[in-house]
Amino acid sequence: MSPVMHVSRVIEVEPAPSDHVFEPFGAIVRRPDDYGERRFYSEWLGGEGLTPLFHVNKLAETRLPAQIDRLERHPHAAQCFIPLNVERYLVTVAPALRDGTPDLLNIRSFLFPPSLGVIYRRGVWHAPASALGRPGAFAVLMWRGRQDDDEFLDIPTVTLAVEGQKA
Repeated sequence: MSPVMHVSRVIEVEPAPSDHVFEPFGAIVRRPDDYGERRFYSEWLGGEGLTPLFHVNKLAETRLPAQIDRLERHPHAAQCFIPLNVERYLVTVAPALRDGTPDLLNIRSFLFPPSLGVIYRRGVWHAPASALGRPGAFAVLMWRGRQDDDEFLDIPTVTLAVEGQKA
């Protein structure tokens, strides 16, 4: 089991990462550069014995600084979020420790523009979606079929803030 943090922490929100930086957590869904071009993300789809589930989430606006006190993960399949109507949004992730619990000392939060989607790798700990600037909506593609498709974990409060912002 990971060490329990008893002190609230402030995590600085970073700009949207490069594909290389985000790779341990999943993939960034980008529009093609040229007309007629396609970018495929099919390798992320599915899971043995699972059924696709496609839905749209409507989210209230989140304002920075924001606090999170819960992480989630989906151990059997990736989860894809495509922004439909957002100004910008947060993608907050944590690597896993050897025992599978989130590494709370290495949580990262990225500010994504509405032109990018995100795919969380199977088993990646992440915070729920957060629309900034105004309420928003996301198309979500994921897979279901096992009893333990969702894992939720309450964590000590973490504050997400931009540089120079007081928590």
